[in-house]
Amino acid sequence: MYDEVKPDELISYTMSDGRKVSTTFQTSGDTTRVTTNFDAENENPVEMQQGGWQAILDNFKKYAEGL
Repeated sequence: MYDEVKPDELISYTMSDGRKVSTTFQTSGDTTRVTTNFDAENENPVEMQQGGWQAILDNFKKYAEGL
């Protein structure tokens, strides 16, 4: 379940462990910048977590560009 959804602007939710995630969409011309901010967990280094989120966004980009 999402905490907040603003079409073409924002999606935010709380993960099952209570950590918050928000993704914003900023459109400029024919491009859209997607930014995800998240509460880091304590088991893995922040850099590893950032890499995981970046991989998710990279796959989403490939999917979206293929539509």
